This record gives sequence, C-alpha cells and structure tokens, in this order.
Amino acid sequence: MSEDLLEIAKRRLYPNYKPTAFVPVRGEGCVLFDAKGQRWLDLCAGVAVSAVGHAHPKLVAAIEEQAGRVMHVSNYFYNEPNIRLADELCKRTGYSRAFFCNSGTEANEALLKLARRHYYAKGEKNRLRVIAFDNAFHGRTLGALSMTGTPKYREGYGDLGPVTHVPYGDLDAVGKNLNADVAAIIVEPVQGEGGVLPAPRGFLADLRALATQNGSLLLIDEVQTGIGRVGKFLGHEGETKADAIALAKGLGGGFPIGAMLTTEELAGALPPGTHGSTFGGNALACAAALAVLKILDEENLVEGARLKGEALGRMLDATAKELPNVCEGARGAGLLRGLVLKKGFIAREILPKIFDAGVLLTAAGENVLRFSPPLVVTEAELADGVKLVRGVLSELKTA
Repeated sequence: MSEDLLEIAKRRLYPNYKPTAFVPVRGEGCVLFDAKGQRWLDLCAGVAVSAVGHAHPKLVAAIEEQAGRVMHVSNYFYNEPNIRLADELCKRTGYSRAFFCNSGTEANEALLKLARRHYYAKGEKNRLRVIAFDNAFHGRTLGALSMTGTPKYREGYGDLGPVTHVPYGDLDAVGKNLNADVAAIIVEPVQGEGGVLPAPRGFLADLRALATQNGSLLLIDEVQTGIGRVGKFLGHEGETKADAIALAKGLGGGFPIGAMLTTEELAGALPPGTHGSTFGGNALACAAALAVLKILDEENLVEGARLKGEALGRMLDATAKELPNVCEGARGAGLLRGLVLKKGFIAREILPKIFDAGVLLTAAGENVLRFSPPLVVTEAELADGVKLVRGVLSELKTA
C-alpha cells in the first residue's frame, strides 16, 4: 500500500518538498505507525504542531462533535467556538483582540499588514519599514518572506519590500537602524528554524524599550514558541509585552489554525475590508483549539513542558559531552531543543539514519538536530529517543 502511494506521490505531488519515504497511517500519543505496523517515536510533532500528541481522545471527540454540528459559516456571521476561543486566548495572554487565520505564515502576514495600516491611518504613510533578524523564519508568503532572515528563502522573488535584517541579539544594530520610517520590529523568543537560538537575556525587554522610544510597534512571532512549547504559555511571558503576536502550530494540535492577538490600542488598525480570511476562525478549527487548551490545563502540560524540557536539556548536554567529535553542544528552552553538530556535519544528511533507528526529528539551520516532541511526551520516551539518536551519532565517521 505505502509503495503504491509513494509512486503516485512522485508523479502527482508538486516537488517542492523532499519528504522521507514514509506514509504514517496511524498515531497514538508520541508514536506513529506505517501500514505494516512498524513504529517510530515522534520527537518532532509535525514541527512543534501536534502539541497533545496523535489521536488524543479528547481532541478527536471535540472535532467529531463540532463536525456533526457546523464546520464553517464564513466571517459574515459569528460562530460560538470562535467567540469562546478569542475570549480564552485573551484571558490567558493579557492581549485584548484576536484575529483568526489558518497558519503561522498568515498570522505573521497579518502582523505586517497591521503595522503598516496602523501608521497609514495615523497619517504616517512613510512608516513602512520593518526591522527583522538574520536567521529568522516568519513564513513563505511574500510579506512573511520579506521578514524571514535567511537569504536563500528569499532568492528569486525580487524586491519583497522595506525590511532591514540585523543580527539576532544585537541591540546596537537595532538601534542604529531605527528611525522615523520604521513601523515595527518583529522577533522570535527562540529562533526555531534558524537553529533553536534563544534570545539573549533581557533582549526582548530592550527591544520593547527601543520600539516605544522610536514610536514603533513590537511584534512577537510565537508561532513555534507559543502554546506551552517552551514551558510557559507564551515564549515572551514574564519578559515584556508586545503590541501584537502571532500564534499557530500547537494551537490546533494538528488542526490548521493561526491567530493574531493585539492590544486594544490596535483594535482599529485593520477596519472592515482591510484584511480577512475565508476559513479563518471557522467553527471546527476553533473547537479543536479550545480542546487543546483544555487538555493543556487538565494534564498540566505547560509546566510539564518546563520540567521535561529541563530533563531533555540535560540529556542533550550529556550527549554532546559524550560525543565531542560530533557535537558542539545543546541549547533551547522547554520542549524546543537543539543538538548542535560540529562543522562538517549536515543535520539533514543525518536525519535518514535517525529515521532508520526509529526516531523522527527535524533539522533547524544547517547543523542542528531539532527536538520538538508532543507536550504529552514522557521522560522515559525522551530518554529512549535520545539514546537511539546517540547511537546513530556515535557511528558517524569523524575527521
């Protein structure tokens, strides 16, 4: 069955991805199975998406129940899950308004439009430029791509708009590039795709101060770090307050949904007709997200991500010390961790060997193996996974 599907995939799917020859047909918790019943330990969670694991019975039941009622009515009308989700997210985060879309890219696109339209309405029509960071990843649409800090992703698309990229963590570089044409600074609390790089201590708060001083907005991309991933509900929680943030990935537990949360001061920045989404905020997606939030609370998964993340960090530190010829070190926060390989080792070239050992991981940047397991993962599963990865790395040839 899988072989037939793979053959069709090679002929019919647009070849912009390079997926592993693996067709999972069933999942349970942190495990995925193929048609033959072979199992893999999933320590990537669909790139930090499947927050409550695979086939969580309460998430499945919520989706099934809502699908039996109403899935979609468009944004011409209200729907109950949409309203309740907006209220719940605002209560949890301290933001005041929620706009729903379908992905992290769309949420970041909304942030960009929000910032530019806000100043347009204030009569500051030249405030269009955004300061973003090298190695940042904000998405694949042209607007989100303009803010993405890896040049190879932007290659071939022409001029993507007024965005200035500066080194991540370099406050002086931000200050030197701030002037009256800057609408916003956008930042990730941890650069996920860029190599699992946590922001330096105090950096987010300092950005807040610089943005306020310059009359600019501070936008925080919480697509990968939000919804408990780093051991607190938001990655910037307790450090600063943004003007608006982007959420997605873990919010729907696997069901596509994104969100932009804003302060009340920005509630009028995108009036009717200036932005929208046909599927954004549909009842089915919002019901899924509400179920995810409930599971987070009932199973204490946010605090669990902190504690299990600390354990995973210790495991990865130990692995790096045991294999100094292969590993440079480990870094990250909560259950978003990276094992940094030494120069000359390419993470994507090692992933197939890790897959063959029965573990699913992803690469972050060129030389980082990224661990972003479901938040329901157990410490024993983490230990098993790291042991298998360590076995693969120990067999690599070193110079």
